Order: sequence, then structure tokens, then C-alpha cells
Amino acid sequence: MSSSIIKKLLLAAVPALLVTSCAKKLDLFPQNDLTSATTYATAAGYKSVLAKVYGTLAITGNTGPAGAPDIAGGLDEGSQVAFIRGFFNCEELPTDEAVVAWNDQTIHDFHNLAWTSADPFLKGMYARPIYDITLANEYLRESTDAKVASRGITGADAADIKKSRAEVRFLRAFNYWVMLDLFGKSTFITEADGIGTYLPKEISRADLFNYIESELKAIDGDLAPAKTIEYGRVDQSAEWALLARLYLNAQVYIGTPKYTEAITYASKVIGAGYQLLSGYGKLFMADNDKETAEIIWSINCDGLHTQAYGNTTFFVHAPCGDDHNDYGVGGGWNGYRATSALAALFPKDGSGNIDTTGDKRGASFYTSKYKATSSQVVIKDVSDFSNGLHVKKYINIRSDGGPVSDVTNTFSDVDFPVFRLSEMYLIYAEAFLRGGTGADGATALSYLNKIRWRAYGDSYGPGNAGQLTSGNLTLQTVLDERGRELFWEGHRRTDLIRYGLLTSGTYLWPWKGGVPSGTAVDDKYNLFAIPATNRTANPNLSQNTGY
Repeated sequence: MSSSIIKKLLLAAVPALLVTSCAKKLDLFPQNDLTSATTYATAAGYKSVLAKVYGTLAITGNTGPAGAPDIAGGLDEGSQVAFIRGFFNCEELPTDEAVVAWNDQTIHDFHNLAWTSADPFLKGMYARPIYDITLANEYLRESTDAKVASRGITGADAADIKKSRAEVRFLRAFNYWVMLDLFGKSTFITEADGIGTYLPKEISRADLFNYIESELKAIDGDLAPAKTIEYGRVDQSAEWALLARLYLNAQVYIGTPKYTEAITYASKVIGAGYQLLSGYGKLFMADNDKETAEIIWSINCDGLHTQAYGNTTFFVHAPCGDDHNDYGVGGGWNGYRATSALAALFPKDGSGNIDTTGDKRGASFYTSKYKATSSQVVIKDVSDFSNGLHVKKYINIRSDGGPVSDVTNTFSDVDFPVFRLSEMYLIYAEAFLRGGTGADGATALSYLNKIRWRAYGDSYGPGNAGQLTSGNLTLQTVLDERGRELFWEGHRRTDLIRYGLLTSGTYLWPWKGGVPSGTAVDDKYNLFAIPATNRTANPNLSQNTGY
């Protein structure tokens, strides 16, 4: 939980949605009767809307400034219009890192790699970034120098508003990156487009890539220098991190490799002074806002101010059952766990169980009820929550032993780390191995070993068991290390696509394609379908190949 202004303002800027269960339909009140003239009349009004532009990534609210659409449409509050939960379902559930026991509408189709354009979860996920982008556009329209001056806002207040525009442009670019990665193209609107009844145009994947790249580069000089802004807000290092991620995947996105650029921007982040902290688990606890030396940018969640079932509250309820106390919550949802393919990445003891005496990250798979034994990790029945690899990565418990903000232990204080230093280390190493220039093998190896040093308890133990040597510096090593270090952080689908493994028969995991032993699926599932309802409403939108 953070004390940043973003969290302080969320209570006023974005009313929390008090719901009784994760299946409750989203209420559509109060009606949003604010106008631009009243919302932006003061500097405090601008701060409130800025907080909402940030906060929309953590909450599920469906009302906003004048001109913002209602995206709810009766969808489930937690699962279908919440960013973090929807993003997780898209990036993790189709992979070896997640399966879900629920037979809830079409959610099982995600791990089966069998979704269609009628999927309600895809409808919600397509809508969420566009909603966020719409809020950003409205803020940018209302925060021009001329608009601010016309409202009598001057001096330091006017200067702060001017600086905030770069942050909002980043948040818009981030949401467009989500569309680029998941759907390959997007409905395209900017602040230059007016509010009205016209039908927005579609932007192609190549053009969207170029737009995101140009926007991020354009704001570089206007963002706060790396590590100088308050926690939870974006600075130059967040921009560099998104560019590094964008360039690492450029071969997939636009068919042109940009590994040298990935190295350049990963190196800029690394050189900004971040460092890996002792104790991997602390990065995912209720007071992880203290881990600013390693977390580059996070989506802030607060058990009082961002009450929603689709932010990290989902992470601390969905993977547990009657072992919910281990997760710091008052009840479990008996839903998500991982496959034995994720377990296979971690060292084993003599009985074939995940061994935490070496790689300490393996402790994430042990709870008071479920142990990562060789038999436990086998999923005999997807709908049976009792089998499979249980994941205890995010816990609503403070590392300092203090109380969490929500005394009912319902809503989470855990912030969602979007960018961490270890990802930049891994981007550097992979981009080097894929032929990028400006890097060297010794440095790439040292970065991988920094990650493993921490994973092995700030040491390598007897015989340097965890240490990598030059012979280990391969693309497969990097992919496996990404699986160990970044699991359940929203990377796995993108990683497997980059390696050509998501849909192919080269790498199979349990229940891939809905088959117990796994099977290859149609390559169309490297992209999600454009929701049919969006295409019906807007004929400017085209469908992805194969749907």
C-alpha cells in the first residue's frame, strides 16, 4: 500500500464499487453529470482526473469526465471489465502458467486456446484499454496551455498540469501497447478526434507500433527524470522500459527485428540506478510500495481506495481455497493454479518435488494445504481445484508485520509491478542472443546471474549450484529464466509467441488445446479475435485472420 497522491486521490476521484460477490453485475450509478467546465475548473480538479486516469488500471469504474463512455454493458464487475484481471487472463491463461477450475461462461476456452469472437471476456478486455484511452484523450484536450489559462490557473499549478500531460500520453501509449500485443490492431482515437457520433477508424499493427514508438520518444524530455517522481507515477524509466519491451517483440509485431534498440533502452533503465533487492517474495506483498529500488512502475492497489475484484484482489483470492489465510484474505475462490510444465522449470529434490533449498522462488508453490510434490502438480481434471501447481506469489500480508488497510481482509493492498529491473536484465540478454548490437555476452551472463543469485537466497550454495556459465547462455536459458522470474506477471503468452511456441507442437503442456497431454492449435490463436459486437457496432473494424 502506498501513501502516494495517486492513492490519496482515488477515494474522491473514483468511487469504489462495493459489491457482494465477484459475480455481481456492475451497478450503473451514480450518473455522471459532470461537465468539463466544472471538472477542470481548478487545479484540484485536474489532479482528481489525473488520479482517475491512473486509477482506471486498478478499479472497475465505468463513469468518467465528460465524453467518456460507459463500457460496462452489464458485464461482470471482476472478470470482464477490470484491467489487471483481464490482462492476466489473456497473457497467462492460454499458457503453461495458468489454468482455472471454474466453468464460468467461456473462461475455460482461454487455456484451451479455443476462444471465438463472441467471447464475453474478450469483449470486456477490448473495451477496457479503449475506455482508458478515451479518458486520457479527454484530459489532453482539457489540459492545453490555452484551456488551463482560460480557467485562471497559473504559476506552479499550471506548470504541474503541463508536466502531467506527458504522463497521460504514456498511459495512453501503454494501453495502446496492450491492444497491439493482444489484438494486433485497435480502434484508434486521439485527442484530435472530437466527441460525437462518428465511427472511429482502425489502425493497423504496423501503424500502431509506429504510433506508440513515436509517442514514447516524443515525451522523453517532458517526463520526470528516472527515479525522481513519486511512487506509482511514470517517469523516464517507465518510458524506456516500455520501449525495451516493444522493441524486443518488434519481430512479432511488425516483422522487423529491433534487438539493438531493445538493448539500448533496457540499458538505459539498468543504468538509472535500480537494483535487485534481497527477498523475491517481498516484491509481491501488501507493502511492496517500499520496493522502489527494483520496481520501475506499478499499478497501485489499495484495500480501501481501490476496492475491486479485478485488480490484485483477484490474485490473492483466485488461487486459494481453505488455505486463504496464507494469502492474507478471508476467503478463497478455488480457481487458478499452474500446470506441471511450470513446475518443471524449478529444481527438484530426490523425490521429484520442487526443492526450495536451492531456488527460493519455488516457495511460491507451497501453502499450508498444497505442496509442490511430483503427484500434486499433475492435473487430472481441470475442474478439480485440488490438483495442479498451486501459486502463492501475491499475498495480502505486509513484510513488516503491520496491518493491511482493509480490516475485513477482502480487498488487496498489493501493487501490481508492471516493470521490474529483472525484466530489463532478461531483455538485454535475449536481445544480445538474437543479434542485437551494443551488448556483450559477459554482461548478459552477469545479468542472468544477478537474478539467480537473489533467487538462490543471495548465494549460490554448495558447489555454485545455481550459477550459470558461458555455456548456459542460450535463448532457451533466457526463456526458462523468464518463466521462473516473471511467472504470473503478464509475460508468458507474449514470450511463447516470440519463441514460436504458443500454438505449435514444438512445446506442449498439460491441457494445451483442451487435451490432457497438450496439442498444437491453429496459429490464429497468436492473436485474440476482435469481438463481434465491436465489429457490428463499427464496420470500420476488421477481423483477425481465421476468425
